[in-house]
Amino acid sequence: MSNDTIIKVEGLSKKYILNKLAAEKSDLLVKNLLSSLRGLSQKKQTEEFYALKDVSFEIKQGDRVGIIGRNGAGKSTLLKILSRITPPTSGRIEYTGRMASLLEVGTGFHPDLSGRENIYLNGSILGMPKHEIDRKFDEIVAFAEVEKFLDTPVKRYSSGMYVRLAFAVAAHLDSDILIVDEVLAVGDAAFQKKCLGKMEDASQNSGKTILFVSHNMGQISTLCNKGILLNKGKVEREGNLQEIISQYFNSGSSEEVTCFKYDSQSDKEYYIKQIRILNNRKEECKNFAHNESISLEIEVHQNTKLNDVLIGIHFYDMYDKRIFTSQIVLSDKFYDADKHTFLVTVPHSLLTPNTYHFSVGIHIPNIHLIDEKQNVSSLYIYDNGSEFFKYQNVDYGSVFVNCDWKIN
Repeated sequence: MSNDTIIKVEGLSKKYILNKLAAEKSDLLVKNLLSSLRGLSQKKQTEEFYALKDVSFEIKQGDRVGIIGRNGAGKSTLLKILSRITPPTSGRIEYTGRMASLLEVGTGFHPDLSGRENIYLNGSILGMPKHEIDRKFDEIVAFAEVEKFLDTPVKRYSSGMYVRLAFAVAAHLDSDILIVDEVLAVGDAAFQKKCLGKMEDASQNSGKTILFVSHNMGQISTLCNKGILLNKGKVEREGNLQEIISQYFNSGSSEEVTCFKYDSQSDKEYYIKQIRILNNRKEECKNFAHNESISLEIEVHQNTKLNDVLIGIHFYDMYDKRIFTSQIVLSDKFYDADKHTFLVTVPHSLLTPNTYHFSVGIHIPNIHLIDEKQNVSSLYIYDNGSEFFKYQNVDYGSVFVNCDWKIN
């Protein structure tokens, strides 16, 4: 392991044996009932399931790594193995320094003990000696904001208070590696921002390495500088975080990416032959970061020359309300050819995270609709770390507007 590598994982696998009861001729519920009444034994089938399969990667000291993947990809299993909660089936892990983990709300807490007592209990479980807990105690309590309830049994705490106290203990441990699973989703927006700031400060100023699992891409984009994409227990990609987030949103879909293609000829004066949606790398996709521009590539053919012809795009929100329209004069583009491909780019940081669809039309204003493709395709915009990411799943409109704020 090189000097700047703090975690090295080689060929890591975790296998589980699944037992299944075979219901051969009757419903499983009926089969169970008959077995209990008659003392009959049922046939058992076993199946091997790999939560992780031959996972290998290296993490450098001070890296803030976002572990990304769909439900069942193996994210939590990986963190539990790294935290030594569960053993691997095969493979090896090397790491240097002290590791602290926060995988579930209140892990290591005793419900009948007070917040004060649980700080010492949880700190000891994480490997913090008493003199270190004494030194950090006031800082932990202030960060968790539970001063009034410090001597109250934690079984009376809300889930938010639980996670605040648990995170405060783990974050203030003098560890070299901090592992955090989805738990921040329990806290409110202000506390999530506070936790992200604490982890970023610990990484940048103290050199702490962080492994962070979340389905909130805004949180991951704000905190992390690298990513690991897991898919069905295997590492699909690692490295550049933004490319990994884009691949995460654009993989696993059986939907055809090319949103419109007309395979025949048309006798219309102008007609739309093909429409594609492209990202910044000129790749076809339908999922975009909020700070990534969206390009529509529109191929148009001409059969008859007309004057004052326009082509326009119309974007709609998920409730079919038109958000904006953009158009250009089409007819003066066809002097040298009977077909052209137009590339219209929707600027980045315009549309807020949500689902949208669009239409494309060719017309002579107020006179003649020549060709139109309605509801061509839907596309999805996700939050990639905007100032509003902490309000995940809250509707804050359809467009970002940079208003000019002044104090009089």
